[in-house]
Amino acid sequence: MLWIDKYRREIVKDKLMAFLRDEDGLTIVEYAVAAGLITATVAGTFLALGGTVEGIIAQINVWLGG
Repeated sequence: MLWIDKYRREIVKDKLMAFLRDEDGLTIVEYAVAAGLITATVAGTFLALGGTVEGIIAQINVWLGG
């Protein structure tokens, strides 16, 4: 039984080392960071323009007699 545990540890270690050496994992992380930055920028823009758009809609409502 003990040799099975050692064998499993070796497999896990080899898989982990292969994952850490794999450069494709870095590109996935880079895409995730870029997507997060784009999302934050879009959300910030909507928040910044939210009051302006609300003011324009309110003014149109006044002009239409609402």
